[in-house]
Amino acid sequence: MTDLHLQRLGNRLGYQFTRAELLDLALTHRSHGSRNNERLEFLGDSILGFTISAALFEKFPDGREGQMSRLRAQLVSGETLAKVARELELGECLRLGEGEMKSGGHRRASILADAVEAIIGAIYLDSGFEAARERVLAWFAPRLQSLSLETAKDPKTRLQEWLQARQKPLPDYTVVEVAGEEHSQQFVVECRVSGLSEPAKGIAGNRRAAEKAAATEAYARLTGQG
Repeated sequence: MTDLHLQRLGNRLGYQFTRAELLDLALTHRSHGSRNNERLEFLGDSILGFTISAALFEKFPDGREGQMSRLRAQLVSGETLAKVARELELGECLRLGEGEMKSGGHRRASILADAVEAIIGAIYLDSGFEAARERVLAWFAPRLQSLSLETAKDPKTRLQEWLQARQKPLPDYTVVEVAGEEHSQQFVVECRVSGLSEPAKGIAGNRRAAEKAAATEAYARLTGQG
């Protein structure tokens, strides 16, 4: 990337790298070569998990371990990370191998999620833990603010209980597409419920997670939170 592109990305991240090579590495997928972002992803994953755990601990003084674990799982899921990546417009900045470029890798949720974790790791190496923590909290602030212990329920359970309380039919989940190689498949699930003119859609690396994502969207639309 040019210096201008790096500066624009830095503006979106809310952080300007002192060592630009770290950002470059964080954006380099393994399909591009042996020098890639996998090690930074490993580091960033740990920082993300701890930062979110600490934020949940402070936000919910009465929260039980199981509730907070489920909330953390929602926040650090690949689907949520991919949404953060899209908000930051990371896809256009990724360095991919030719095959991934042709197959639309810059839009693939797993690749986008990995890049977010790698950038967190890169910020840590560039400026330390506090800088990385601040960026995580900034990127996740709207999601953290909207959480409640009620949302700690499994998304499918929460949706089912909401429908049952209103004597409406149970949701119907259908796998409408399975894309990608066997080791990196993406499942697309539609959730049809009474009250929504169009089905809610979830995309994830396995059917169960895709169903949960679809249930989350359906619940948000039904309750006016989406």
